[in-house]
Amino acid sequence: MKIDLTGKTALVTGSTAGIGHAIARGLAATGAEVVVNGRTKPKVDAAVAAIAKALPGAKVKGVAADVSTAAGCQALVEALPDVDILINNAGIFEPKAFFDIPDADWTRFFEVNVMSGVRLSRAYMQGMLKRNWGRIVFISSESGLNIPREMIHYGMTKTAQLSVSRGLAELTRGTAVTVNSVLPGPTLSEGVETFIKDLARQQGQSEDEAGVNFVKQNRPTSLIQRLASVDEIANMVVYVSSKEASATNGASLRVEGGIVQTIA
Repeated sequence: MKIDLTGKTALVTGSTAGIGHAIARGLAATGAEVVVNGRTKPKVDAAVAAIAKALPGAKVKGVAADVSTAAGCQALVEALPDVDILINNAGIFEPKAFFDIPDADWTRFFEVNVMSGVRLSRAYMQGMLKRNWGRIVFISSESGLNIPREMIHYGMTKTAQLSVSRGLAELTRGTAVTVNSVLPGPTLSEGVETFIKDLARQQGQSEDEAGVNFVKQNRPTSLIQRLASVDEIANMVVYVSSKEASATNGASLRVEGGIVQTIA
C-alpha cells in the first residue's frame, strides 16, 4: 500500500518530540504539508529542521502555540485557518496517588488532554465537512481502558477522548470525513528512553533487557512483552489519516501490544 497525501495539510499538536514528532515525520513522508506544533518557537523550529533534514523536500512548517488554553488554540487557528488532517496528540501525564491529586491537577489534565482536542476539532471539523473530506485522530491510550491506579486523572482524560472521538464520528454520517482514536501502550519516547537508560545502569542490564523487564512488571498482560517504538504508533496514525482508511470511522484502534485483554 502506497499512502499518498499530496495536497493535504496536516496539523499534529504536541509534535516537537516523541510520538507526535514521529507522526509528523510519517505524514510528511506521504507528501502531506505538515504543521508541527509546540509551546515554544525554538522547539518548534528545531523539530521542523529535524524533519526537513530527514526528508529532503518535505513540506513542513511550524506554529508555536499552547493548545492547553483557549487563547492558545485560537492563536493556532488564526495562524492556520484550515486543515485536512488534525492529529490531537498534545497531552501530559504524571504518576500521582489519587489522594494527593488536587482539584487544580484534575482541571489541568482535562484542559490539556481533552479540551485542546475539543477546541481544535470545533474549529476545523466544519471546514472538513464542507469540503467533504477530512481526518481527525485523537491520540488516546490503553490507559483509557485500563485506568492506571497510579494516575487515575490521566486515565480519566484518555477515556474522555474516546467519548469525544466517537461522538464526533456520529456527526460525519454520509460524508468522507472520519474521526478515530489511536490507543498506544508503553512507548519508547525520549522521556521513557531516558528512564530506561537510568534503569539499565541501576540494575546492570542492557537497555533492551531493562525495557522488557519494565513492561513485564508494569504491564504484565502485554503480548509483545516490550516497549513499542514511536514509529510503530505513527504507522497506525498515518494509515488512519490516509485516503485508504476511508471505511474506518468511529473506531478505537489499539496499538498497545495486546495489553488490553478483550476481543473488541
